[in-house]
Amino acid sequence: MADGERVSWTNPASAQWREHPEGFRRWETSTRLGDGPAVWDWASTEVLRWGVKTRSGFTVSPAAAVRTGDRPVIMAHPFGLSVREPVEVVAVVDASDRVGFAYRTLPGHPVTGEEAFVVHRDGDSVLLTIRSLTRPGRGHWRVMYPVLLLAQAVARRRYLRALRVRAAR
Repeated sequence: MADGERVSWTNPASAQWREHPEGFRRWETSTRLGDGPAVWDWASTEVLRWGVKTRSGFTVSPAAAVRTGDRPVIMAHPFGLSVREPVEVVAVVDASDRVGFAYRTLPGHPVTGEEAFVVHRDGDSVLLTIRSLTRPGRGHWRVMYPVLLLAQAVARRRYLRALRVRAAR
């Protein structure tokens, strides 16, 4: 599969994630956000408006609802710096029990890969699942890969808290 194809490697529409391309670090985890329809309504809306990213300290422009093919400008802000992260949304799922999306990195992003944020139900419980595939970026980012993996671990902890903190209120 070519990098430019709009086929999701992280398959956000599926509860099971089995297939993925070789050469990537695969990561997946879930966290419980809360219970009930109010948590579901809030979290499912928030995830489709980049809430996991923006509530984790990133800026996303435009901060509109995600659509397949969108190429928003995402900015990370480590240590008072601003790092541009070019991406393209490659899949959106909006079902009665599963809502989310996946985006693929574009040239110029610090890493190469894909990330998915999915809110889903398990009975009355509402969960957030994050899936990620990562390998070194291109150009000058390649030598920074070990440091970027540490930054990614910090970002993932923030992602897991982003909707959980608000949903608990």
